[in-house]
Amino acid sequence: METPLTTQQTKVPAPKTATETLTRPPLPPFTHETAIQKVRLAEDGWNSRDPEKVSLAYTIDSRWRNRAEFPNGRQEIIQFLKRKWAKELDYRLIKELWAFEGNRIAVRFAYEWRDDSGNWFRSYGNENWEFEENGLMRLRFACINDLPIKESERKYHWPLGRRPDDHPGLSDLGL
Repeated sequence: METPLTTQQTKVPAPKTATETLTRPPLPPFTHETAIQKVRLAEDGWNSRDPEKVSLAYTIDSRWRNRAEFPNGRQEIIQFLKRKWAKELDYRLIKELWAFEGNRIAVRFAYEWRDDSGNWFRSYGNENWEFEENGLMRLRFACINDLPIKESERKYHWPLGRRPDDHPGLSDLGL
């Protein structure tokens, strides 16, 4: 038999799982400064090319539209990213804030990559993001176009991984 609670007692809720308590600052509602920070953190994550690490920025049930694919949930996101980075070699990405309001951010981006035959591409796109209160992204809608380029036309030459702080952004590169 359960003992009734007195006015001095509170019921202790069951411990939350790690994914329920996870937060990814900065948190919404976003300011101009925190939106720029969120965009750079996303860029850094994607430039790691680590699907498991990248997936942790998204809710367990996150929904995406990426080109003609519609991954739902972290496990599908991980599988999608594994396929993506197995195809898109020497991947380097730059994202830039386009607009923000409340818990939403719009970005534009461009990334360079080559295929396994040595053909180079610059992929241009836009993303619309929506976040939960804990800073995890629940919706990601991306539109992307690929432009074949010559290797001599590449603009991203930093070592694989995070873009250096002194490397120009999209607007600075005229992209």
